[in-house]
Amino acid sequence: MARSGNIFNFDLILFISMLILMVLGVLFIYSSGINSSGELVSNEYLYQIIWAVLGIVLFFVLLMVDYSIIRMWAVVIYFFSIFLLISTLVLGKSVNGARSWLGFFGFGIQPSEFAKISTIILLARYFENNKKGVKKLSVFLKGMFLAVVPMAFILVQPDLGTASVYVPIFLTIAFIAGVQKRYIFFLIAVGSLTILIGVLPVWQLYFIQRQIAFVQVLTNPFLFRVLGGALLLATVSAWVGFLITKQRYFYWIGYGLVIITSALFASRMVGKVLKDYQIMRLIVFIDPSVDPQGNGWNIIQSVTAVGSGGVWGKGYLQGTQSHYRFLPQQSTDFIFSILAEELGFFGSVLVIALFALIIFRGLTMIFSSKDTFGSLVIAGVVGMFFFHLVVNIGMAIGIMPITGIPLFFLSYGGSSLWTALIGLSLIQNIYVRRYHY
Repeated sequence: MARSGNIFNFDLILFISMLILMVLGVLFIYSSGINSSGELVSNEYLYQIIWAVLGIVLFFVLLMVDYSIIRMWAVVIYFFSIFLLISTLVLGKSVNGARSWLGFFGFGIQPSEFAKISTIILLARYFENNKKGVKKLSVFLKGMFLAVVPMAFILVQPDLGTASVYVPIFLTIAFIAGVQKRYIFFLIAVGSLTILIGVLPVWQLYFIQRQIAFVQVLTNPFLFRVLGGALLLATVSAWVGFLITKQRYFYWIGYGLVIITSALFASRMVGKVLKDYQIMRLIVFIDPSVDPQGNGWNIIQSVTAVGSGGVWGKGYLQGTQSHYRFLPQQSTDFIFSILAEELGFFGSVLVIALFALIIFRGLTMIFSSKDTFGSLVIAGVVGMFFFHLVVNIGMAIGIMPITGIPLFFLSYGGSSLWTALIGLSLIQNIYVRRYHY
């Protein structure tokens, strides 16, 4: 039987961290709208305040809804989000080359952001319903399919950055649910190796500038088929050897060969799916000086802004990179760069510490919840927050490719802000009712 619990008995540390980050977000979105003459040329901060106030109302409304009701409606919520993603492809408007936005009464929403939450909820319910058979490969694959469906629609937009967030969401939930670790490692290994093989031809063209035998094999259609055929033959032979002899070393040889073969063929698809600007982002990530006035400009200016902040920063509203408009998407993708320039290392550590508190409290709540569904929902939200934090800040300091992933609470945008607030409301909802199930 569902119980409401005391909604004001939530985790105060998590709530205060959230509020501080939202205040910092408004402050630095305001700063991003100041030009070199000290004039305010953007009212984005006003919209952010409105979204923040409405978002806090939404936070408490969801906190009052027992999460067992959310579990019950998980399938409906998921398919509604898929419907919105399909509608976006048909009716949405294009922003920065991606058809990611739906307009309602003059306001735009990004369904791919909210679909993260619906996917977390459905995956949590799915793995809870299949906890007795969670070690089975079929259970793992079906769960992966639930994450791949929204990913596919988002990739078509195309929005590679947002689509990539669904990978850590799925892997985190699957890990906490107790799936075989070798399945998780397989996905991580195939994904990493696919990217590595996929960028090798670009690496040879722009950086080595001489022919490498292995890369020639990858780019020559005939040699690629020969290599692929040899790997397939070796893989089949290893698995046949395991089936006949039952020797474990044949199993692990076959396992490794499947990873290599899958990555090899997936790398061919990467070259056909990725757009030119996405490939250039990988190139300038390796070396921004390849295109310093074009695709490399973002990284160069962002790193310059972060580095110029020093220990204590230049002071609030005293930044130069943003006020002279050197930073593109400075209120969204590169909001951390403005903060680091104006508040320095101290301010950067403060922001990271606040996110660390949220993530740490989330991790402790995973194990304090007596309910499998609740634990898995928290795991998905924590995985989402961690990925956004690492990728966005990594992007700002030049150790991650530019993907367009926002920094929750700080980056301008109602959809990402509400997604973060809904995620934390779910965590608090489960925490408040941790003894009721």
